[in-house]
Amino acid sequence: MSNKITPAKRTKNITYAVRDIVVLANEVAKSGKEMLYLNIGDPNLYDFEPPKHLVEATYKAMVENKNGYAPSSGIKEAVDAIEREAERKGITNVHDIFVTTGASEAIDICLTALVNDGENVLTPSPGYPLYTAIESKLGMISNPYYLDEDNAWAPDVDDIKQKINDKTKAIILINPNNPTGTIYTQDNLLQIIDLALEHHLVIFADEIYDKLLFDGKKHVSIASLNKDVSCITFGGLSKNYMVPGFRIGWGIMSGRKEVLSDYTEAINKILRARLSANHPEQYGIKPSLEETQEHLVIAMEKLTKRRDITVEMLNAIDGISCVKPEGAFYAFPQLHMNQPDNHFVAELIKETGVVVVPGSGFGQVPGTQHFRVVFLPNEQILEKAYKAIGNFFQKYLEKFPEKTEA
Repeated sequence: MSNKITPAKRTKNITYAVRDIVVLANEVAKSGKEMLYLNIGDPNLYDFEPPKHLVEATYKAMVENKNGYAPSSGIKEAVDAIEREAERKGITNVHDIFVTTGASEAIDICLTALVNDGENVLTPSPGYPLYTAIESKLGMISNPYYLDEDNAWAPDVDDIKQKINDKTKAIILINPNNPTGTIYTQDNLLQIIDLALEHHLVIFADEIYDKLLFDGKKHVSIASLNKDVSCITFGGLSKNYMVPGFRIGWGIMSGRKEVLSDYTEAINKILRARLSANHPEQYGIKPSLEETQEHLVIAMEKLTKRRDITVEMLNAIDGISCVKPEGAFYAFPQLHMNQPDNHFVAELIKETGVVVVPGSGFGQVPGTQHFRVVFLPNEQILEKAYKAIGNFFQKYLEKFPEKTEA
């Protein structure tokens, strides 16, 4: 008889719907069913490639044996390039920049350095599940605020106001948003700045998709609208430059130095303790940000067609509605039904092989049901998948007329 090793309680509520759904998909794939994957936002699985100068700069660094540890905050060439990028975005009063193992590590470090047990940050719902996973790990109190689907998924500022309490430390914004594809208006952002200043909150501005914009839309960095607000702007190479496997991201800290100095040092303590981000890949940052952006023109031509097919075909299905995404490569359609969305998604995968992610994995207004699609695959795959969803949906409602436990 052996005694099982008991895992830490902090892991109990950690979920990551995007990857968790793959467990079921893998089981279905074993049956030989054709699978259509619309679940993971990895451009490299499809017909997207990084700019050649990014790959060449990284290769050159490796050949030159820049394969040891990097400075904890990143190599100077990269940090300087990120600072110039911040200036182009209109962000002033920058007083720290750090390169990390993807934007995910930057977010994790910044939350770890800020929030104590029992405190909270305002997280968007729907939003990227990384935040709730870190929330569980750190023992934070969940404090979601809702995006308004009837207002093109804009942040519900009144809801944010009501959720702020004496244990709130920060407001998280994902702009453009994952999973909805929404770009926030300047008016939205100014209202949020006012709340942050009034309540002495840090703004976490996740802008990892800031160059993937449809229909001539412009992206405004929230930090560019006020030089005094305490803000960390997160970016990286993963999505805009099609190298998610490089794991290169960064944080740009701006605001009043006297307000942020202790917090900045806390972040740097953690940065030093974990040594450094990937070294040779950091040499791809400067050419990515400062050389030709032609790959984005090509990518957005493809994505615009695929976004339009997504919106048109999903909205044509009786019982499904989809707000038109303005950025990134996700859509978050609503299922007008009473069944839990994770039950719908599980049945969809088993019956059709179409892999999407249940909306409950991203958060949503209670009583609503959604799923997230990634429209990176080519038009033929998308059309086939959406036809399958349309054919399946009515059969599903007939098969499960009564509410089923998730």
